[in-house]
Amino acid sequence: MRSPARIPSAAGTALALTFSGLVLGLGAGTAHAATCSQSYLPLPDPTCTPGVYNPDVTQSTIHSTICVSGWTATVRPPTSYTNPLKVKGIADYGYANTSTSAYEEDHFIPLELGGSPRDPRNLWPEPYAGTKTATTKDGVETKLKNAVCDGRITLSAARTAIKNNWTTALSVTGIG
Repeated sequence: MRSPARIPSAAGTALALTFSGLVLGLGAGTAHAATCSQSYLPLPDPTCTPGVYNPDVTQSTIHSTICVSGWTATVRPPTSYTNPLKVKGIADYGYANTSTSAYEEDHFIPLELGGSPRDPRNLWPEPYAGTKTATTKDGVETKLKNAVCDGRITLSAARTAIKNNWTTALSVTGIG
């Protein structure tokens, strides 16, 4: 006889996430105070999400890493890793809309420019709503990567521009 499937309790899920380094504060009636400011939007709060580079991506390795078609797929973490970070980030930023589908768990320094794939300091829940969104940023990332790969700008210049303010990165670098 087959035993019924076990559904993890909220406490069990919280315990598992705590052991994996992700504390979500899942108690009944427990309010989670925002620890990250939304005042920087469309950028992340630099205290919570400062951006981290992948040490394997340097100017001398771009033609064997970011400039290789499909390379980002080889380093992109699975949603089983990023979804718990997204849930935590939504709470940390104090977003009113807590639906995970309203956000992209985005790499602040994009994988296309050698951002760290798994470091939580490089991942944040970027809203799809607004005028400058996760979707808009994706186009900027691609244009910067293409400029790096065809030698119009250095990797360092692209990273600095996107880290300072992705909304002005193309004009600052002379790409857009």
